[in-house]
Amino acid sequence: MNKILLSTAYFPPLDYFATILSADEITIEKHETYFKQSYRNRCHIATASGMQVLSIPVIKTDGNNTKITGIAPSKIENWQRVHWKTIESAYSKTAYFIHYCDELEEILFRPYPGLLELNDTILKKLLKFLRIDKPIFHSSDFEKQPSGFIDLRMRIHPKKDMLLPKHQYKTYFQAFSPKYEFIPNLSILDLLFAEGPHAVTYLQNMASEIRENRLIE
Repeated sequence: MNKILLSTAYFPPLDYFATILSADEITIEKHETYFKQSYRNRCHIATASGMQVLSIPVIKTDGNNTKITGIAPSKIENWQRVHWKTIESAYSKTAYFIHYCDELEEILFRPYPGLLELNDTILKKLLKFLRIDKPIFHSSDFEKQPSGFIDLRMRIHPKKDMLLPKHQYKTYFQAFSPKYEFIPNLSILDLLFAEGPHAVTYLQNMASEIRENRLIE
């Protein structure tokens, strides 16, 4: 059985969803120490100015030793409004934005006790939009070298290589493609707003490449 272990992620990149589709069982790490500058609290989208990072300001209850369950989105900074306005400005004219925007906006502006709960809610909704019916589990404890899992907690990371070679990310229409070259492996929002119900086919093709080339063993 192909079991993968992933970090929690905020509007994750395409690699994240392709690995979910390639796996038999998916577990989200719940007991790790929080890592900054990762997809745990940030995503990449395409805007009129090129690729832009949306980062959630977080509160660390135990400083740099804070577990992911102790990380909370800031209640002081107005980051939700900034993120949504940026997403809306980037994607409001895409083919499928109108189909998903209301539910995503409502989710983003809910209060959450922690980052994990926010990300879990977003992931559940995105899987529903994509019609990916796979159960997602949480880890029961922390293992530095987990037995029986393909450990991708630090592999899918904005500062590391993408899972596929760049040329294997097939192009699809991006809102600012006439201005910029195609940008691979952005947040799932980019693909979802462009392709709508067809987005899952793109991800399935990615998952096939991952399995056939044994990229995550």
